[in-house]
Amino acid sequence: MPLPRIFSAVIAIILALGMIVLGGWYFTICFGLIVYLGLQEYFNLVRAKGIAPAGKTTIAVSLILLVTANLSANLVDAVMPVAGTLICFYLLFQPKLATIADISSSILGLFYGGYLPSYWVRLRNLGSAEVSNLPLGGYWPAWSIDSLRDLPPGLTVTLLAFACIWAADIGAYIFGKMFGKTRLTDISPKKTVEGAVFGVVGSVAVATTGSWFLGWAGAPLSGMALGLLIGIASLLGDLTESMMKRDAGVKDSGQLIPGHGGILDRTDSYVFIAPLVYYFVTLLLPLLPQ
Repeated sequence: MPLPRIFSAVIAIILALGMIVLGGWYFTICFGLIVYLGLQEYFNLVRAKGIAPAGKTTIAVSLILLVTANLSANLVDAVMPVAGTLICFYLLFQPKLATIADISSSILGLFYGGYLPSYWVRLRNLGSAEVSNLPLGGYWPAWSIDSLRDLPPGLTVTLLAFACIWAADIGAYIFGKMFGKTRLTDISPKKTVEGAVFGVVGSVAVATTGSWFLGWAGAPLSGMALGLLIGIASLLGDLTESMMKRDAGVKDSGQLIPGHGGILDRTDSYVFIAPLVYYFVTLLLPLLPQ
């Protein structure tokens, strides 16, 4: 693996761990920056197709969704349709008549780059208000062995989800390079069936270990199920962004991260995962017997 790629990955992991641990507005603001940059790249891909989306309006209402998620998780679902309506209003009153493509690409940007990422804020906030010990709703743990099991559930689940994604990415990359022979899809010619399988296996292994350590109901089967969901959703997120890049005729969504491309190239695996994990731990896990 090229040195710039390794260095960028290490820096990204350190920053990600920092914002996850702190939580509160620290997490929301950092995530908001990622959403802002990611949507900029998304709309660049859209404009490469000759489409004129409501870029600035969509980015603004997407950031409002993140702020709303930090204030009240349930309120996001009420703000989402209002945000979509504002985007349509904006396009209606443009000098040039908007097309179906202009409207649909803007609404997709809101869903893909605003609504779905808001679930990461909701997930990190689970049980966090009660243990906040820093300004702006932040949290810093004691880091003793005995206190690790008493961390807020939002922190532990978010860390577990990120660890599963990292395991899936690393597993798919390494084993795909070493053993990959069967092309997975024409959307991304470098991806192989072998790499995809090992990526999912890595996610399952991490989630299974995490469920046992955290004492989840139904462990280790519940952990295996979550790992399978994350592994598959991570792959689908990666392929979805690859499909958009292929349609736009570009190799990378941007050049912001040395050795990795743009923000979307590094965060595409995360997009579809947060809602799955959030509802897994809030709806399904409580139903399982201890």
